[in-house]
Amino acid sequence: MNGKKILIGVCGSIAAYKTAYIIRLLKKQHADVRVIMTPSASGFITALTLSTLSKNPVLTRFTVGDQGEWNNHVELGLWADVFVIAPASANTLAKMANGICDNLLLAVYLSARCPVYVAPAMDLDMHKHASTQANMRILQESGVKIIDAEHGELASGLTGIGRIAEPESIVSIIDDLLSSGSPLQGKKALVTAGPTYEKIDPIRFIGNHSSGKMGVAIARQLMAYGAEVKLILGPVSNLFNLEGINVSNVTSADEMYELAKEQFAGADITVLAAAVADYKPRISADSKIKKNKDNLTFELIKTPDIAVSLGKIKSDDQIIVGFALETDNEVENARKKLFSKNFSMIVLNSLNDPGAGFGHDTNKISILDKDNNTREYELKSKTDVAKDIVDAIVEKYF
Repeated sequence: MNGKKILIGVCGSIAAYKTAYIIRLLKKQHADVRVIMTPSASGFITALTLSTLSKNPVLTRFTVGDQGEWNNHVELGLWADVFVIAPASANTLAKMANGICDNLLLAVYLSARCPVYVAPAMDLDMHKHASTQANMRILQESGVKIIDAEHGELASGLTGIGRIAEPESIVSIIDDLLSSGSPLQGKKALVTAGPTYEKIDPIRFIGNHSSGKMGVAIARQLMAYGAEVKLILGPVSNLFNLEGINVSNVTSADEMYELAKEQFAGADITVLAAAVADYKPRISADSKIKKNKDNLTFELIKTPDIAVSLGKIKSDDQIIVGFALETDNEVENARKKLFSKNFSMIVLNSLNDPGAGFGHDTNKISILDKDNNTREYELKSKTDVAKDIVDAIVEKYF
């Protein structure tokens, strides 16, 4: 469940205390969990409890704060890999079945494109009532999956069917669903990301503007598809959520080179998204260089070419995806790089495209492979671009 995006809906029911256990189990498996509560749910469990466990704010209303900031129900519905409403009350089931939309949870349900599961929880007579059963049939016919209520002692003191399924059972059902959508389950991936800094003196360095966002997004997507991911990350200023990813932090090209060589043999997929400095000073100063000369000259030498080195030892069943950031003759230069470095495919960025390249939250790419195929994509968020890249890997090689 590493990196899977799971949206939890909580309705007004005494069984809401079990939602805390569900969230805890999901977080133990490194899922990304967000929670929506109906207005009545807060009478049974606090938003503070669920936000503490999920490590995300709990959403209860369409707007938040004095400025009327909007909780975008469409965005939430598109974000999730699965939406699980547990507990699902008879009231919410009825509204879902009839398209009633009077709270945030219901608006998100009507906007969701992902699989939706409901875990009913209510007294036995409410559960077996003809209207409740009819509502659940309507939901099933529309594609909603019912996690059947269990037989047991209920809050009313009666015994019968209506008890919410146990948290372990609910999490197991979610796990089975998401595992079936994990085409890289059992595969190992290595990703390099961010810049490298080449020391001039203890204060100054040669570097570039890479933020690491693209490589990190790719690492997350590989993890979401089931791969075990190792990320070699250069010096970046962003505080990324890298839960579930094995991260090694490096500074220089030499450090990244040594670690990439060490970890490459065990990788089925390697994505070289780092912007490695091509040159470094031959000699770096041990103390700060003072500004006491009109001119200062450095001799620069090449840094190790990580891509070439890995391409030389690549086996037939290993996949290497490289990047080319170009300004002139983009496709021609990218295709040369594809073959000279023995990549399986290459991702081309052009700095001539607005919104692409360093420092942006968006990117515009083309993907070239050795079969002379070129696929061009529109400008998208780097998260969506990462999905396009990983989908292209899966489509061609798995």
